Amino acid sequence: MTKTATPLDFLWFIPSSGDGSYLGSDKLSRPSDPGYFREIAVAVDRLGYSGVLIPVGAACEESFVLAADLAARTEKLKFLVAIRPGTATPAYYARLASTLDRVSNGRLLLNIVVGGSAQELAGDGIFLPHDERYDHAAEFFKVFNELIETGKSNLDGKYIKAIDAQLGLPPVQQPRPPIYFGGSSDAAIDFAGGLVDKYLTWGEPPAQVAEKIAHARKAAAAKGRDASFGIRLHFIVRETDDEAWEAADRLISHLSDEAIAAAQDVLTKNSDSVGQARMVALHNGRRDKLEVSPNLWAGIGLVRSGAGTALVGSPKTVAARLREYQDLGIDTVIASGYPHLEEAYRVSELLFPELGLPGPRNQLRASFGHHQVFGGGGHGGNVKLTSAS
Repeated sequence: MTKTATPLDFLWFIPSSGDGSYLGSDKLSRPSDPGYFREIAVAVDRLGYSGVLIPVGAACEESFVLAADLAARTEKLKFLVAIRPGTATPAYYARLASTLDRVSNGRLLLNIVVGGSAQELAGDGIFLPHDERYDHAAEFFKVFNELIETGKSNLDGKYIKAIDAQLGLPPVQQPRPPIYFGGSSDAAIDFAGGLVDKYLTWGEPPAQVAEKIAHARKAAAAKGRDASFGIRLHFIVRETDDEAWEAADRLISHLSDEAIAAAQDVLTKNSDSVGQARMVALHNGRRDKLEVSPNLWAGIGLVRSGAGTALVGSPKTVAARLREYQDLGIDTVIASGYPHLEEAYRVSELLFPELGLPGPRNQLRASFGHHQVFGGGGHGGNVKLTSAS
C-alpha cells in the first residue's frame, strides 16, 4: 500500500452527556457540566485539534446551544454539530446553522443524524420506518440546502412542504458549511452519495471499512459526485504497548457482567441501526475476545452505544494502524478517550508527533535558547543544560 503524505484532519469529542474514568461505574465519574466542556474545548483548541464533535440525543446537552457557548471561548476550533431531520423544520435548522456559522466566524460543520434508538426517535415525534427516514431526510435537506445556499426554497414533497421559505442572513462559509454523515445501511449510503461532503464510519476492522468506502464511493460516483471519508474512534495511547493495554483493561475493570448484559439488551432490542448491529457483532457482548483486529479493541462497545472501538498501543503502533485506514481513503479522524480532558493531552503529546501533526498552537518560547529539562516545578525553575541530552 502507498503511504499517504497528507496529515490527517484530527477532531476530538465533547462528552456532553458526562464523562468518567471507568466504564460501567460511577467511580471517578464526571456528570454533565458546561464548565467541564469549556475546559475540554479550550484545551483541544490549544492542543492542535481542528474541531470537536458535539453529540445529539435526549441524554446530551443541546448541540447548537453548547457549540455557541464553546465558540465564544475558543479561537480556531470548529464545531461538528448534529441536525436530526424531523425534530424541527428545515427552515428553522437553516436559521440555526447560519447564525452559528456567523457568530463563530465560519467554524461550523454539520453532522446529519437520521437514526438512533426507536424509543428516542419516538420521543422526538419521529415514527418513520428505517429506510423511509432517509427519503424524508432527502426532502429535508433539499429545502435546507437551498435555503442556506440561496436564501429561498419551495417544495411540495411527500414529507416536507415549504412554501416561499426564506433565510435572511447567509452563513460565512460558501456555499454552506460542510456536511458530514455516517450510516451503514444501503439506504444510508445511497442517501450519502447524493448529498454529503464527508462520509463517516465507526471504527471497524480495516477490511470492513474498505468495503464501506468502496460502497460509498460507488454511490457518490453514480450521482456524479466525489466522496471523502472519516472515521470515528476512541484512543488509548501510552508510551508503550503494554501500558496501553493495561489502561484498556483498567477502563473496564469495574464493569460487571450484569451491566454488560443490560447494555447489550438495550442496544440490540431498541435500535434498528445497521451500524449499531455491526458494532455489537464485533464482540457479541463477550469480554474475552475484544481485540477484533490488531490493536483495535471493542471493549468500549460493551456498554456504549454508537462508536465502540478504540485503537490501543504506543504512539508508533497506533500511528501505524491509522496509516492503514488512511491508505484506504480515510482523511479525517474524530477521536475521543476517557476521561476526555486528560486523554486529549495524551493523544496530542504522544500521537500527534508520530502523525506529523503540529500539536499545541501559539506556544511561547520556554527559554533564551538553553535546552531545559523539567525540574519539578520548584521556585528555582527548570534545569538548564548547555546541550541536548
